[in-house]
Amino acid sequence: MIIMAIPMLMTTSKPPPLTREAGEWMNEREAAALYRLMTWLSPAFPVGAFSYSSGLEWAVESGDIADAHSLRHWLTALLAEGSGFCDGVFLAHAHRATCSRDHERLRDVAELAAAFVPSRERYLETSAQGRAFVEIARAAWNNELLEQTIANCGLSLVYPVAVGVVSAAHSIPLAPTMHAFLHALTSNWISAGARLIPLGQTDSQRVLALLEPVVTATAARALDASLDDLGSAVCRADIASMRHESQYTRLFRS
Repeated sequence: MIIMAIPMLMTTSKPPPLTREAGEWMNEREAAALYRLMTWLSPAFPVGAFSYSSGLEWAVESGDIADAHSLRHWLTALLAEGSGFCDGVFLAHAHRATCSRDHERLRDVAELAAAFVPSRERYLETSAQGRAFVEIARAAWNNELLEQTIANCGLSLVYPVAVGVVSAAHSIPLAPTMHAFLHALTSNWISAGARLIPLGQTDSQRVLALLEPVVTATAARALDASLDDLGSAVCRADIASMRHESQYTRLFRS
């Protein structure tokens, strides 16, 4: 009788109903935004980011960066007081101008962003990635607003402006776009440092983890900043990007 009772209980019992806890589920629009951000700012997205180091190659050769500790401090400054913050500001203003269909404002932001780059190699880096980002986004995720914006802008967009324009054209909120962009920027710098120093995978992830609060704080500042707040205090990094041009042996294009 005991043996017979077990399968009877198993066949008559019902599983508990599934419930959706708050925050567990995304609507269709949120899922699409996350999917696109993860795709566009992934290392696999073909903008050629892996071939640039933003001057890190010269900094390693000169001895400014020699280990995980010095890489972390270099990137902290670059994020908070250099191109990380400035690129974030340009992204935010490009995103807002696109959302409001203010093409004149967008042209001004795009021109300023291109002029703000401190060296020829950094300009090659950001302009080539921006051009590739827009071309691939238009080929695979095109929409009417993106086409209109690009047509009215009439300029080659540097990378942060391109990310701001494309994400706004797809109605992706600014705050997650900013965080994803700065994370991708930081990850690419660490990847370059890992190959140049070199660093192991574990040390690379430790650096990325330690930079999390810097990325968060930089994103918050960039979201609130006006164009008058732009400025850089990382002269050594700017010199590194200039010196890289004449470096005898190079793995990277900047």
